[in-house]
Amino acid sequence: MIRKIIKIDTEKCNGCGACANACHEGAIGMVNGKAVLLREDYCDGLGDCLPACPTGAITFEEREAASYNEQAVKEHLAHKSSAFHSCPGSMSKVINHEQNNAPSANEYASSCQSQLSQWPVQIKLAPVKAPYFDGCKLLVAADCTAFAYGSFHSDFIKGHITLIGCPKLDMVDYSEKLTEIIKHNDIKSVKIVRMEVPCCGGIENAVKKALMDSGKFIPWSVVTISTDGKILDL
Repeated sequence: MIRKIIKIDTEKCNGCGACANACHEGAIGMVNGKAVLLREDYCDGLGDCLPACPTGAITFEEREAASYNEQAVKEHLAHKSSAFHSCPGSMSKVINHEQNNAPSANEYASSCQSQLSQWPVQIKLAPVKAPYFDGCKLLVAADCTAFAYGSFHSDFIKGHITLIGCPKLDMVDYSEKLTEIIKHNDIKSVKIVRMEVPCCGGIENAVKKALMDSGKFIPWSVVTISTDGKILDL
């Protein structure tokens, strides 16, 4: 059938992943650093992805395409949800670290104690509702930031509940999960830590959208880390 469907200009695409996050049907994914229409029948032609694209790489076109298959989309989303719940490593728990000031034979272990206070940390695996979210300061970080910035645990994770993700590699809409987490928990503030690279704009945009969609007014801030491990702005 001839219908309206999105068109992605790969030359303009900067690989930020914002469109994939904005697509509620899972029609768009990231392949080799570029946005790709994965399945025509997942695209409803409404264009939620268009305003999310910072480079104008997505437009509409009318052409021969498979009709929108709402049932297939529901099954696809249900499959992703069941895959999430089936992972035994996704069981949520609070982590309590014993404070040990005594000298240790393992100098590395004693000087680099983890500040992580909950599990899991991946946005995709995190529960929507958990006791550790209530009254917390939430840290949402691009996973590369912990590798680039040497004091990430002491300067960012400490005192926060931490969620991480990579908008370029994950083919999910972070904003939906984050909206539910913010909406259903008493979160006091949100800090976003991202890399300077353009694709990290996806995680920042997802958090901002989640804050807006949650209907709550919560203080938030963004910290950008350079690829050589420096804080670029606060």
